[in-house]
Amino acid sequence: MPRKVSVASGRLKYVQEISVGSHLLNADEPSDVGGDDAGPNPYELLLSALGACTSITVQVYAVRKQWPLEGVHVSLSYAKVHAEDCANCDTEVRTIDRIDVEISFRGNLSEDQRNRLMQIAGKCPIHRTLTSKIAILTRLAGIDP
Repeated sequence: MPRKVSVASGRLKYVQEISVGSHLLNADEPSDVGGDDAGPNPYELLLSALGACTSITVQVYAVRKQWPLEGVHVSLSYAKVHAEDCANCDTEVRTIDRIDVEISFRGNLSEDQRNRLMQIAGKCPIHRTLTSKIAILTRLAGIDP
């Protein structure tokens, strides 16, 4: 069952205190945009979620298949790009959000196994969520006493 994520503004300017179960972490903005760089920015957290999910999904698949995968490394970056620079983009918007993902595998894998793991990487739940239509419902919570 997914745990609820809680985010509250912190003591410093843009620092956000994030709690998930017993886990605590901070998010912030870099100092060049007025933050204190006390944690990853929200886009970096999003990339972290995608990278972690990708790596875990590939590892689970390799274990199930009993393939000799010894490690996975996922490198991600985010950018806004001009839509006309994107050959695979189907949009009228002038800019689009683009995430670049580079994956490497460690282990004595065949070329077919590496290719299959790349296919599986694109099927991780976070990747599927990010590439699907998402409904975000935002409402005002009760007022604190």
